[in-house]
Amino acid sequence: MEPCQWLLHIVVFLHNAWIQSCFAQTPTPVRSIPTPTPLTAQGPETLKFRLSGFPRKHNEGRIEVFYKDEWGTICDDDFSLANAHVLCRQLGFVSATGWAHSAKYGKGTGKIWLDNVQCSGSERSVSVCKSRGWGNSDCTHDEDAGVICKDERLPGYMDSNVIEVQVDENKVEEVRLRPVFTMATKRMPVTEGVVEVKNKDGWAQICDNGWTPKNSRVVCGMMGFPHEKKVNKSFYKLYAERQKNRFLVHSVACLGTEVHLAACPLEFNNGNATESCPGGMPAVVSCVPGPLYAQSSAMRKKLKMQSTIRLKGGAKHGEGRVEVLKGSEWGTVCDDRWNLLSASVVCRELGFGSAKEALTGARMGQGLGPIHMNEVQCTGHERSLWNCRYKNITTEDCKHTEDASVRCNVPYMGYEKTVRLSGGRSQYEGRVEVRVGQRWGSVCSEGWTTKEAMVACRQLGLGFSMHAITETWYWDSSNVTEMVMSGVKCTGDEMSLNQCQHHRTVNCQKATARFSAGVICSETASDLVLNSPLVQQTTYIEDRPLHMLYCAAEEDCLSKSAAKANWPYGHRRLLRFSSQIHNIGRADFRPKAGRHSWVWHACHGHYHSMDIFTHYDLMSANGTKVAEGHKASFCLEDTDCEEGVSKRYECANFGEQGITVGCWDLYRHDIDCQWIDITDVKPGNYILQVVINPNYEVAESDFTNNAMKCNCKYDGHRIWVHNCHIGDAFSEEAEKKFEKYPGQLNNQIS
Repeated sequence: MEPCQWLLHIVVFLHNAWIQSCFAQTPTPVRSIPTPTPLTAQGPETLKFRLSGFPRKHNEGRIEVFYKDEWGTICDDDFSLANAHVLCRQLGFVSATGWAHSAKYGKGTGKIWLDNVQCSGSERSVSVCKSRGWGNSDCTHDEDAGVICKDERLPGYMDSNVIEVQVDENKVEEVRLRPVFTMATKRMPVTEGVVEVKNKDGWAQICDNGWTPKNSRVVCGMMGFPHEKKVNKSFYKLYAERQKNRFLVHSVACLGTEVHLAACPLEFNNGNATESCPGGMPAVVSCVPGPLYAQSSAMRKKLKMQSTIRLKGGAKHGEGRVEVLKGSEWGTVCDDRWNLLSASVVCRELGFGSAKEALTGARMGQGLGPIHMNEVQCTGHERSLWNCRYKNITTEDCKHTEDASVRCNVPYMGYEKTVRLSGGRSQYEGRVEVRVGQRWGSVCSEGWTTKEAMVACRQLGLGFSMHAITETWYWDSSNVTEMVMSGVKCTGDEMSLNQCQHHRTVNCQKATARFSAGVICSETASDLVLNSPLVQQTTYIEDRPLHMLYCAAEEDCLSKSAAKANWPYGHRRLLRFSSQIHNIGRADFRPKAGRHSWVWHACHGHYHSMDIFTHYDLMSANGTKVAEGHKASFCLEDTDCEEGVSKRYECANFGEQGITVGCWDLYRHDIDCQWIDITDVKPGNYILQVVINPNYEVAESDFTNNAMKCNCKYDGHRIWVHNCHIGDAFSEEAEKKFEKYPGQLNNQIS
């Protein structure tokens, strides 16, 4: 064999070995994936990469490299976002969102393998980037570099808590529906058209000989639609006769449960592609959109009907933690045996397409309450998850750290093309600009809140809003556009800013560039919930002397009638209880204001980081407030945490305030303002309501679980509290019964 041929065989062998290794599953918490390196004098070396260090999330950490049978680190000298992009892709993520220097995730040990790394960002491996060479470094482990990767996996990457389809994308890279009707080309989403597949030679058609509804079902699922429907082929036959077609595939035999066309048995044309569909035509598919994407209002109304399944905690439509309704109470699904077939049943039931990812390990945050299902096994044809085989939960089976989640295929709407960010320091922040008519322009920041910012970040595909910015003077203003939108008011569920209420003509009191609306987006967000059983267990009444309430009066924690009392004589009747607030989200809860703007309260001797952290209300059966209270966050800190989670925040010595993911902050019943002043309340049946973060000052992944309600009976001397629950824990029917609760006939609580 000639030397050139011998070398070619080796290169092909290595390339094929690498392709296979890219689809291999790797264990947690260490995530490594083999990558190719150039041939050296010693022969090919196998590289592995992992994220290490603490504290960190699964998609960030100190970057470590396995080279010459030894793990080592990378120095932060000359490190850049381009380097991080390359490394994150090698770790199986789509890209990087940032990087860290100076051993932010702790100092590594052993070798420092690379120094002065300089990548352009497009390299397949960090080994082909410029550097000082392997093992040549003048750094210490105080300079270990870290990366923050976007929390989205590359297609085909297998992770212990991301279950994703594996397909042969060397033959079929992409699939699309190409509309041919003039009107259909302008309407979103595209629900009908010619099926086209893309390979290395470009886009081509599929011969429809032997094409079945099962094939159509798979294509519709990929496009984000739950169902297929029969198509009128007459028009398309005339259209096909006038076109020059290139048939890449002449036979498809799907079962209907596949989540990608490339996962079906396919027969490819090897000869003349233009002549390889005798008597046939290009395959055409017509799909039925789910209620959220339907053109008719009648279909959209179906979305509001009572469902037995929902998604919670996701940044985008079509993703989130799976929750199911059993009886009248919502609960989660355990991730044992969770796979793409079961996830696809969930997605289609909710009006989306097939599943893009089946996620395990509470990747969309932990749920609360019961876990209703375990070891779910679907065939893929079921109309509801409840029709699948599953096991009931025992107390030993599962914890909420094993909650199952999904990412569904959703229809492409093109919303991201009508909004952009400008002037920011990264792709995740900037002034919000929209397409109005044929021109780009900024948005008036009057009334711009977290809800509007959430919609903007979702529309951009950038996750949640960390901050809604109302003054953007500190960002680059060299390309500032005129204001084209004002009066924006969103509910927070819209898919684009144009779906929110806004003025028909711009009306902005502060129309200068510095008052343009802006956002800072994030892939993750916190999620606060109240421990409702603890409220029920700790509620009691105290008659507190006025001379002990001067500080509470100063902080406005008493009802208005207290101002007319004969101070310091007499007392106030207080309804007291403990509040334990958990962060079950995927990011730490931090006050909106920095330490420089916290307010000092001399009477209590502490700083307030948020003016209003919780609202406490006592309401009549018809919803009228009869008494109210509030709690300023004088000390947001980690009182305690789940096993394996370390505290990060404490208030002592003017420390950083916040609540870490997996931790909780406890406001005991015996501290000031942890009450409702019920001095003026008459005996009767009431609803006790506690709302966390009521003004949406801090972004959360889910605001629907911020309220807690209890039924209570007050006889003028004692109080009984029961049925305490988070606002979205029950079905709509059960919630209506709760609100119409007639009251106890006696003081015995069953």
